[in-house]
Amino acid sequence: MKIRVKICEPSLGAPASRRRVPRIILSLLFLLLLTVTSPAADISTGFDAANRLYEQGKFSEAASAYEQVIQSGKVSPALYFNLGNAFFKAGQLGRAIAAYRDAEKIAPRDPDVRANLQFVRGRVQNPAVSVSTSRWQQWLATLTINEWAMFTAAVLWAWMALLVLLQFRPALKQSLRTLVWCGGVATLAFGGCLGAAWSSHSDSTVIVIAQDVVLHNGPLDEAPTGATVHDGAELNVLDTKNDWLQVRVDNQRVGWLKRDQVVMTSGA
Repeated sequence: MKIRVKICEPSLGAPASRRRVPRIILSLLFLLLLTVTSPAADISTGFDAANRLYEQGKFSEAASAYEQVIQSGKVSPALYFNLGNAFFKAGQLGRAIAAYRDAEKIAPRDPDVRANLQFVRGRVQNPAVSVSTSRWQQWLATLTINEWAMFTAAVLWAWMALLVLLQFRPALKQSLRTLVWCGGVATLAFGGCLGAAWSSHSDSTVIVIAQDVVLHNGPLDEAPTGATVHDGAELNVLDTKNDWLQVRVDNQRVGWLKRDQVVMTSGA
């Protein structure tokens, strides 16, 4: 397993020029500079502090420090990757998997994220992953939602530009007929992939974060118990009721558990 710390410091704004700038404009630029650079400096400081805690072997404290940086709204694959490493070292497999999956959503082709995610999944007691993922869904996951949207928009605009060109140059209709047809098909295809990726992304799953969770046959503490799932198990959500979630363990077994025993995620 690759356990390492990626150093990815946010870039700070460049200092404003002072040559022949009126005092009031200089003051406004100074305030703007503080607004832009102070949060970045705080984030960089927090990230460095979390990395030091990790290097000192204080993995639980490092995880808390990484989470504080994430709560600031500045996220990156490296940040989630480090958070997953810290959780794994602290023995929290479920939270580590959740962090790696968050990193995977941003950087689906990162080999280190994939390697660590698969390694930690292999450490989870069965049933580890009950979330069904087809090859089609795995192929869709090779691009992020934003990347699918950008490709779809690019193809759509290219096709529309071609249609506009034909309005001004009717003589080209015969020679460009095949290209127009292919552009329409490509637009529909990319649009369909975008819709399928979004649908797959929005499917709710949960990751167990408690050591052993006994499922109930109903959303009540008094309900009969059934299967037991373990820290790191990834389960599809079938239904919700108050503080309870109905999840699928496998093709034959379903059960209810409490929300505070899992963390929510979306997509595969």
